[in-house]
Amino acid sequence: MEPTSAPPKPKPADKPKPKPGDKGIEQEEGKLQTGKGRLGTLTNPETYENVPGHVIPIIENEFVDFEGEANEFLDGNTPEDQFIGFRLKQGVYGQRQPGVQMVRVKLPFGGVTPEQMDAFADAVETYAPLNKGHITTRQNIQIHHIPLNQMVHMLRDLAPSGLSSREGCGNTVRNVTGDPWAGVAKDEIFDPTRYAGAYTRYFVRHPTTQLMPRKIKTSFTGSDADRAMSGIHDIAMLSRIRDGVKGFEIRVGGGTSIMPRVAPTIYDFVEADNGDFLKHAEAILRVYDRQAWLRPNRARARIKVLVDKVGIDEVRRMVDDELKGDWVNERDFTIDHLVVDADEEASLTDPLPATGSPNGDRTEFDRYLEANVQPQRQDGFYTVEVKVVRGDLTPEQFRGLGQIMRDYTGGFARMTVQQNIVLRWVREESLYDVWKRLGDLGLDDVGPRRITDVVSCPGTDSCKMGITSSMGLNQAIQERVESMNITDPLTREIHIKMSGCPNGCSQHHIANIGFYGASLKVGGKTIPAYVPHLAGKYTDGDTIYGTRLKSRLPARRVPDAVERWIRLYESDREEGENFNEFVERVGTARMEEEVKELTMPVEFSLDTMQMFIDWQRSDPYKVERGEGECAV
Repeated sequence: MEPTSAPPKPKPADKPKPKPGDKGIEQEEGKLQTGKGRLGTLTNPETYENVPGHVIPIIENEFVDFEGEANEFLDGNTPEDQFIGFRLKQGVYGQRQPGVQMVRVKLPFGGVTPEQMDAFADAVETYAPLNKGHITTRQNIQIHHIPLNQMVHMLRDLAPSGLSSREGCGNTVRNVTGDPWAGVAKDEIFDPTRYAGAYTRYFVRHPTTQLMPRKIKTSFTGSDADRAMSGIHDIAMLSRIRDGVKGFEIRVGGGTSIMPRVAPTIYDFVEADNGDFLKHAEAILRVYDRQAWLRPNRARARIKVLVDKVGIDEVRRMVDDELKGDWVNERDFTIDHLVVDADEEASLTDPLPATGSPNGDRTEFDRYLEANVQPQRQDGFYTVEVKVVRGDLTPEQFRGLGQIMRDYTGGFARMTVQQNIVLRWVREESLYDVWKRLGDLGLDDVGPRRITDVVSCPGTDSCKMGITSSMGLNQAIQERVESMNITDPLTREIHIKMSGCPNGCSQHHIANIGFYGASLKVGGKTIPAYVPHLAGKYTDGDTIYGTRLKSRLPARRVPDAVERWIRLYESDREEGENFNEFVERVGTARMEEEVKELTMPVEFSLDTMQMFIDWQRSDPYKVERGEGECAV
């Protein structure tokens, strides 16, 4: 008789997911969730302009209120915890340095005008002691180290150009990000810019979104290449066309930080021009806002936690039920009054006459054209991606870029999630002059979105939650990879990112090589350190979170680890194998083995003293970390 194997044990049934209302998933029943009210009334004093860059309405009374509340706090009449909530909604965030603040100015979908670049230059020059503004990975501009009693003056100075920091912080709808190539990309389904502007205007100052369980990050993209990184967002809108009708696929529940999740699709298609995308978004936010069980632990209160707990199908059912409510008939979801319709091509003026040409050796110019310049879908026009080292711009660079925009782009540019700037509508005959002008500003570096374009958050330069000097490590790694003179095309495609803590403001989870700040105890002393992630991805429409290694590297040895991994990849890879494919094939254990020596403990001595001092610091390292204000 033939031997037989025992029948396989049946798989245990999946544990049923809890339902809203179950213990531990309590809903805030009967919560009042009103709309914004009629435009031009006391409850909604906003007015809209169809002017490029003027997306978020400016309300003078908010400056009056801010000044009054700030003075009350400074005079000791308002408790700090009460003032923080007010301050955050104005986009003003506390720093680790006492007595100064950071302001986060929102640039919806990254759009910026020459007048706004001039306004940033003036503000930085007047108020910022470090003489720089910082492009963030969410297409904002942050300005640091501003005394509270000066903040209202800076906000007022920025306002005439259309710049607003309203709800740049807090548990609100944060800056709405978008593809910087929207409207000019060859692979676009349709340009989502006008809808991103409508979404921004609809939800800023919306009563339901002023104190949600946590913040909401939204993106719009018009291409399946997904240059807006939909997968890491709380709400993502992706352009779709069905039977000739424009609409959006909506994804919900992405996010990085301590519980990284890729946003799943909640709706395959929701119409755009009839405002259904706004209606569905508000229904999602109303459901989320009533999740009382999320509020006690703000560190685990993002909408991804709801999706993870009950599942996307249950969230869809909740939203479908919400859409049957009476509130729908009380709203105006039409978008004609909300959109900013700027016909960029029709607004173009003649550029300055060409003043130069690449006579003789074209090597450097041709390298720049290959790495930084792309043809638009409109014949004869190009985008120029300006690489901004660590996202920092001086007043001279802000002004210089603004003038280049006036002279060559019709005034149109957008910040990117890689902390760079895309100049749009540059004519072919102007490319050489733009390159030379950028060189005069120190902004002609080759290779945005390449291995030398390292991304980081401010870390302990300013952030209360920072553990390590991520900006210092950024510079050290950039210098290291530049010294390696990497010419191999596949190696140059590697993306490197680092955050000063596990929260992931640099988006280190989705880098090919990513790091987050940590520490190591050695005897009675502490060493700044980093935990690596390998083989993340955010390009070509994919969102993949990298694998966290078991290694913990002293901060001073991280550039050595990066070089070892790159050298290993170049020497041992198979033909045409990219970095992520290589890591998957050889395994993370092999990558850990390659840097094992670098993780070895360091005994404190005169010879090793630098190991106990963080990058760009002079004092012995110690962990000094506060709480993030939005999660308090």
